[in-house]
Amino acid sequence: MNFLAHLYLAGDDEALRMGALLGDFVRGRAALDAYPEPVREGIRMHRYIDSYLDTLPEFERLRSGLEPPFRRYAGIIIDLGLDHELARRWTDYSDLSLAAFDAGVRRMLARNEALVPGGLARFMRYADRRGLFASYAAPAEILHSLRGVGRRLSRPNPLHRVAEIWPDLQPRTADVFEPLLGAVQSELAGWLKSRSTTTGS
Repeated sequence: MNFLAHLYLAGDDEALRMGALLGDFVRGRAALDAYPEPVREGIRMHRYIDSYLDTLPEFERLRSGLEPPFRRYAGIIIDLGLDHELARRWTDYSDLSLAAFDAGVRRMLARNEALVPGGLARFMRYADRRGLFASYAAPAEILHSLRGVGRRLSRPNPLHRVAEIWPDLQPRTADVFEPLLGAVQSELAGWLKSRSTTTGS
C-alpha cells in the first residue's frame, strides 16, 4: 500500500497520519528518535502494515502472477495499484470527498512543517504539481507515477513499461482489494490495541 492507503488507515489521529507519510522517508534508529513519540508510533505503524501485507496470500498471488522482469518490482507496482483501487472506491470508505481529504493532508503538513524531511517535501511538491492524491483514481496517473519511480531507481528497471501488464493486473488487483484492506484493518486494530495496552495509554 502506498501513501493514500497509509493515510487512510491512520484514521483521524494527526500524529499517526504524519507517521504514515514519514514511513518511507525515515531510516535508522537515530532518525526515528528525532520525532515525537506519537509520530514515531505512526512510522512504526506504516512499517507494520507493509510487513503484514507481505504475508497475506492475496498479496502473494498478485506478486507471483507478475512475470519477469516485473516480478522483481512487484511491491512497488502493487502498492500503487492498491492506492488506485482505494481512490476509485473512495466514496465507499469515507464520507469526506477525496479532494477534501487531499486538502486536509496539505493543511496537516503545513501545521507540522518542522517535522517534514527534505525527501517528503520534494515528494509533496511533485504531488501538488500532479494533483495527488486525488488523481490516483486515474490509471494514467498511476502509470506516470511508476515511470517516475523507475527513473529515480539506480538500476535499469521495467517500471516505464507497466502499461503493458496493466490490463491484466488491474482487474486482479481490484478482485483482491477489499479482502486485503479488510485484513489489514483487522490486524491493525489489534496491533493498535496491543500497543495502547503496552504503553498504558
